[in-house]
Amino acid sequence: MNWISRPVILESKRVRLEPLAEKHFDELIIVSTPAEIWTHLSIEGYKADELRMGLKSALLKKISGEEYPFVIIDKTDNAIIGCTRYMDMMPEHRKLEIGWTWYTPAYWGTGYNIECKLLLLAYAFEELNTVRVQLKTSGKNLRSQAAIQKIGAKYEGTLRNARISASGEIRDTAMFSIIDSEWPEVKQMLQKMTGIIQ
Repeated sequence: MNWISRPVILESKRVRLEPLAEKHFDELIIVSTPAEIWTHLSIEGYKADELRMGLKSALLKKISGEEYPFVIIDKTDNAIIGCTRYMDMMPEHRKLEIGWTWYTPAYWGTGYNIECKLLLLAYAFEELNTVRVQLKTSGKNLRSQAAIQKIGAKYEGTLRNARISASGEIRDTAMFSIIDSEWPEVKQMLQKMTGIIQ
């Protein structure tokens, strides 16, 4: 079952999220070359062939209804600045995960991520009627953990030895979530942070 059965484009004042398509691959490969993007992820996405394979996999998982990947576009110059996706989609349980989010480093700490998460969370809770949205990151990725907590997600615990990175390192995974009863307060906070009123 495909929970999202039609193309979804999400927009705020600075950000547009478009469904990932093959036409985006070349530009994504260009903006993904800084190795620091991939320090805590399970692929070496700065390698063009590896990223291309990962993007093709995301499109296959979109067809099967497991994921819904987006490209992140800076509306000021219409440039692709990263990628994100809904994943671990379980409509029968009304839950999903927001993950595989990465930006080219020039956009780290600029507020674009907060706008992006407001769009994704609003669609999840208000259109898909989710009861749970989860986010996870490496137990060592303190920058990502801080960003997740900044958007109002609650820390649930750490899964030990949950993944093996591209370098072969066994990593722990820190788990966070937002549930439907928390969404109105989280939404208000994110709207205040971004200046976006929906």
